[in-house]
Amino acid sequence: MTAVNPAASRRRRGGQDPVSRGPREGVIPRTAAFLVMGVFTLYFLTPIWWLLIASTKDRDDLFSTNPLWFADFRFFENVGALVAYRDGVYLRWLLNSLLYAGVGAVVATLLASMCGYALAKYRFPGRETLFNVVLGGVLVPATALALPLFLLFSQVQLTNTFWAVFLPSIVSPFGVYLSRVFAEASVPDELLEASRLDGAGEIRTFFTVSIRLMFPALVTVFLFQFVSIWNNFFLPLIMLRSEELFPVTYGLYAWNSTINQFPELRTFVLVGSLLSIVPLIITFLLLQRYWRTGLGTGALK
Repeated sequence: MTAVNPAASRRRRGGQDPVSRGPREGVIPRTAAFLVMGVFTLYFLTPIWWLLIASTKDRDDLFSTNPLWFADFRFFENVGALVAYRDGVYLRWLLNSLLYAGVGAVVATLLASMCGYALAKYRFPGRETLFNVVLGGVLVPATALALPLFLLFSQVQLTNTFWAVFLPSIVSPFGVYLSRVFAEASVPDELLEASRLDGAGEIRTFFTVSIRLMFPALVTVFLFQFVSIWNNFFLPLIMLRSEELFPVTYGLYAWNSTINQFPELRTFVLVGSLLSIVPLIITFLLLQRYWRTGLGTGALK
């Protein structure tokens, strides 16, 4: 007697083995997805590519050569001229931006983490009302607060100072919101109770236990705040008058506004714009692992 193979019998009848049957991705949707991603990637990278190319040319080649390809490579000469212009004022602006964004983001992250942790783990009257006020602060655009901040700082004579840009930068309602979400998701109440039973105070528990569990969230908040402060333009515009206090964004804007009177500044603006994004790229590359982890934790919540 000959044994009959069920799978072979099904194949002869034009059927398909249900075990081997699986979801098949369509060619057209996959091609469309890659096409859309390619178009958006090209859209975002083309300005950066143009900026890189323009930074390698001298002023005469900017409009007489292919805007998307190299001509005479003068990038290092352009960087040297930029650094030497007016006794290195560009480096001063870059240092100011690093100070505003770096220190401001660290302080803002610490304050946001403490506020979010308190809203997540402590029960007190008015907690939800306070959190709703914080959410309302997230919805208010920064430009709407610039004029009230200017009036307040002018009353205490802090305009045109370092504090006029630094102090508003350390307040982050969005960071408080993220910190509360991450604290609820990553810090177990049982662990806090165990720490208290061991005799640790609330401050020690936060800095030795909770903050370690919230570290991916803190990196996420830091990155958001660092980029926000680095790209902040309107606040320095209304607060600062002294050139030595300018961040790099406002300094480049001031140069760009006088290109018609000083054409040599065109190359400096292009090279300075390219160099100004390097700290952002380095920061993301160094912290992207923690950033992805933090965003994933928030998505799970």
